Amino acid sequence: MSKVTFSSKWGKVKVNKKPVFAGDANKSAQDSVREMKAAQKPPAGEDYREKSLAIHGLICARCGREFTESNRNILTVHHKDGNHSNNPADGSNWENLCAYCHEDVHSRGVLAEYLENAGSGREFSVVYEEKPAESGTGILAEKLKKALQKGKRS
Repeated sequence: MSKVTFSSKWGKVKVNKKPVFAGDANKSAQDSVREMKAAQKPPAGEDYREKSLAIHGLICARCGREFTESNRNILTVHHKDGNHSNNPADGSNWENLCAYCHEDVHSRGVLAEYLENAGSGREFSVVYEEKPAESGTGILAEKLKKALQKGKRS
């Protein structure tokens, strides 16, 4: 039995007859998915995640949490400059972050962009703004000094 596929290129119909192997018909969906994932993996030596883990260790660069081989899948590689194609061999563009810190880093960037774009058309109020006083200290420092002086009087 053969598999027939149709291809229309420049208005022509082409029929390709490919034999179906007995092994393909008995292959499970999981085996097929496993083979497709293996075909998509980069060749050995091009996996920057493994290189980064070897260089920087199984530690989150932000929160300092240490990981073991059993939970190393939570540890991700963050590109400092945001360019996923920039993968120097010395690992200078990488930092290992746990999934939680990595999400935090990227969500802060998204939030900053949102606030930057939305800030022009929206009103906002500043709850605390420190302006330097004449003595060179800030308003908060002045208020703290006054509060401490009141505390000493009573």
